[in-house]
Amino acid sequence: MRKWEGYLHGVDLGGWLSQCDHTVETYENFIKESDFELIRSWGLDHVRIPVDYEVAEDHTEYIDRAIGWCEKYGLNMILDLHKTRGFSFDIGEGEEGFFTSKKYQECFYALWEKLAKLYGNIGERVAFELLNEVTDKSYCEPWNEISIECVKRIRKIAPSVKIVIGGYHNNSIEAVKDLAMPYDENIIYTFHCYEPLIFTHQGAYWAPGMDTSFRMRLDTTYGEMEELSKKYLSQITVGFSGFDKEDKLSAKYFEEHFAEVVKISEERNVPIYCGEYGVINLASAQDTLKWYSYISAAFNKFGIGRAAWNFREKDFGFVDEHMKDVLPEIIKYL
Repeated sequence: MRKWEGYLHGVDLGGWLSQCDHTVETYENFIKESDFELIRSWGLDHVRIPVDYEVAEDHTEYIDRAIGWCEKYGLNMILDLHKTRGFSFDIGEGEEGFFTSKKYQECFYALWEKLAKLYGNIGERVAFELLNEVTDKSYCEPWNEISIECVKRIRKIAPSVKIVIGGYHNNSIEAVKDLAMPYDENIIYTFHCYEPLIFTHQGAYWAPGMDTSFRMRLDTTYGEMEELSKKYLSQITVGFSGFDKEDKLSAKYFEEHFAEVVKISEERNVPIYCGEYGVINLASAQDTLKWYSYISAAFNKFGIGRAAWNFREKDFGFVDEHMKDVLPEIIKYL
């Protein structure tokens, strides 16, 4: 399987230029130069930076700043369009109509053409992620058509920039097989992994069906996790078929979870990348550390690059107080 060199060990900088209040105060202070220096000291090779269209259209000076800091500290960077006009993975953003509106799609193409002119020809330092977490499966075919058209337009400006593409059900592994065939050798397929969701999203206020007071330990059996998932989750989750109900989570779970995308990677000769994975801050720090050790073993076995969610806050922050006791250990698994 092809590795995406330079993008093997990373962290997300969510909450800075996306999923934020879009004020100068946040842009200036949520993430600073010292954070890039710290991330490099952890031994990581890249950052994934979610950016909403408001920033990409009107405040590219902050993208410029991020690229400058990456260059200074030897980090690569994925510029991830987290929200576009007419679509957000978060229904609370109030964006809709993108997959049927030619007007919104043209705005999307024009925005990426602008970003390609600004950042598409500065070498391996910057990669583009077209859109974060397509939601409904019904968007699969429209998204394939839109993404191909967008790649074509970017290629006229930036022939070799790496372009990252994910699919429906919020960049699920299931969706990878249904992505359009790679346009060229510089396409990267991406997925997100928060499995088992019942553990990583325990008590999550945004998870449909979840009781915010619910807590669980990682050493819960697969059978118990399955029952808890039925009780507390109403969204799609991978589940535990094929595993003994009395067994408990281990690296094997993730190895089997990743098997299909590894096969697709080899068949299509396209690198695979995990753009988000992590555990909510309501889980115990020791359980979170153990979860990272399991998923890291599987990533390393297959050579899958990844960025952990999230550097600061957003209910997952590494530098937040709840991770203080395990941070020196957990960064070894990023």
